[in-house]
Amino acid sequence: QVQLVESGGGLVQTGGTLRLACAASGELFTISTMAWYRQAPGKQRELVASINTGGFTNYADSVKGRFTISRDDAKNTAFLQMNGLKPEDTALYYCNNLHRPWRWGQGTQVTVSS
Repeated sequence: QVQLVESGGGLVQTGGTLRLACAASGELFTISTMAWYRQAPGKQRELVASINTGGFTNYADSVKGRFTISRDDAKNTAFLQMNGLKPEDTALYYCNNLHRPWRWGQGTQVTVSS
């Protein structure tokens, strides 16, 4: 079973930046489309961005132009660079396999103050 460990969250002011990392165990990472999700209090989990094995990316409209997803297959790690953060980006951020989700990690909290 793949284990996912997210890190890099924190408290930032509006307009700030954060870089999240998602480390995956095992060998399945390199053949998987990876995705970042977020869940704000009282809301459903939403898909933020995804990246396939060829590096093709997709983004939610709410983060286009501000967030960048990337991956380092040599390190079994996915990243989410977040620029221009807004209070509405405040959420618990998770990563997972987009098409065949593994057990969810604990996530990393991002809080953006106004």
